[in-house]
Amino acid sequence: RKDSVNFRYAKKTVHFLFLKKIFHILVNLKTELMTVDSNLLHSKLKEFFGFDSFKADQERIIMHLANGNNAFVLMPTGGGKSICYQLPALMMEGTAIVVSPLISLMKDQVESLQANGISARALNSNNNDTENVLLRRECYQGKVKLLYISPERLLMEMDHLLKDIQVSLFAIDEAHCISQWGHDFRPEYTQLKTIRE
Repeated sequence: RKDSVNFRYAKKTVHFLFLKKIFHILVNLKTELMTVDSNLLHSKLKEFFGFDSFKADQERIIMHLANGNNAFVLMPTGGGKSICYQLPALMMEGTAIVVSPLISLMKDQVESLQANGISARALNSNNNDTENVLLRRECYQGKVKLLYISPERLLMEMDHLLKDIQVSLFAIDEAHCISQWGHDFRPEYTQLKTIRE
């Protein structure tokens, strides 16, 4: 059903996929376990996003990720999928890598996070050389909590930027692009398995 919200555990993988109004994402945690309880999650939700309560299964998903697990999550559009990886990223040490296929989507997400005082950046072709140098420096210094990047750029950075920063988690956004029979197919999405290596 298009309006259903499902949450399934996956042993070593997390996917979020978008099919019409259903969204999946792939998240791959690369961090040590945290001690997290419901009160702490609600406190951080209020601090960073101004919300008093979670939607649907958000809290359960976030708790699952914070305990060092990966997850396969299905959510409807507007279900609050982004917070499912943004909030854990803000509570973990290091930088969360968010793979997104469109510069416009990155821009919207980054501007929204920055408006909440969150250190988010986007590494893409819209940046000039000076901006990318400054962005890299911030990443090396551990000042960036969420880094949005295209799948193509991610693959280019595997042996460069990503080797030299502490990664808290990977979130693969708009994962419907991995569907080879769809018009949004992006071949680079099929190569993202390299992040697990």
